[in-house]
Amino acid sequence: MSPDASVPLDGAVFEQLGRVSTATLATQLYKRGIRQPFLVGLSPVGDGFRGFVGEAFTMRFIPSREDIDPMGDPYRTGNVLQWEAVESVGPRQVLVVDSRNDTSAASAGDMLLTRAMKRGAAGFVTDGAFRDGAAIAALGFPAYARAITATTRPAAFHVADLNAPIACADVAVYPGDILVGDRDGVIVVPRALAAEIAQPSVEQERLEAWLHQRVRDGEPLWGTYPPSAGTLRAYEAWKSAHQERQNPEARV
Repeated sequence: MSPDASVPLDGAVFEQLGRVSTATLATQLYKRGIRQPFLVGLSPVGDGFRGFVGEAFTMRFIPSREDIDPMGDPYRTGNVLQWEAVESVGPRQVLVVDSRNDTSAASAGDMLLTRAMKRGAAGFVTDGAFRDGAAIAALGFPAYARAITATTRPAAFHVADLNAPIACADVAVYPGDILVGDRDGVIVVPRALAAEIAQPSVEQERLEAWLHQRVRDGEPLWGTYPPSAGTLRAYEAWKSAHQERQNPEARV
């Protein structure tokens, strides 16, 4: 478990992280020495959601083995940890599955995702595949995977454990880490850095939106992106004027 997972995060941290892009978070983490926190290759299933923010509830798969996971009814193999996970996940948590980047069988289907949604989960993420892709897309529930398959999970996977450190898309995920998803994908924010980067990320988004408009207006990259000292002064003046328009009594 992440060393500080037992320490609650302020709700404002979740709200701020939910306002920014995974690209912005990647930049903020890079500044703090985290080189590759993005879950490369995972895509949102359906377009009925913008993203999510949630604490990691982890699940780890290993290959199934014939003497442990016999053929027959796939729902009665005796490997019930997947059900336990879905019935334990709570609000502001996201189920994160280590499928070893293997899409040969499903990490879950629409029944389990629907139940997780009803329990208030923030999302469901796997570096493998889901089944029932059309049904999951119709839920409007934040779900991310590499692929869609009809093959049931026990055909290839055994659930080995829950809430232990895992790798998802080759990124280390500890229980309690903060995952943020948007339409581009999912990023892992180490829990110890979540509060530190939340407000700077909001400010970076605001600055880059202003810089993007300047580029759209025809400004060259040199001096604009990244911004020169003069550009930053212009931004601060714009921000001050903008804040005064938003809050005309701010200086009273």
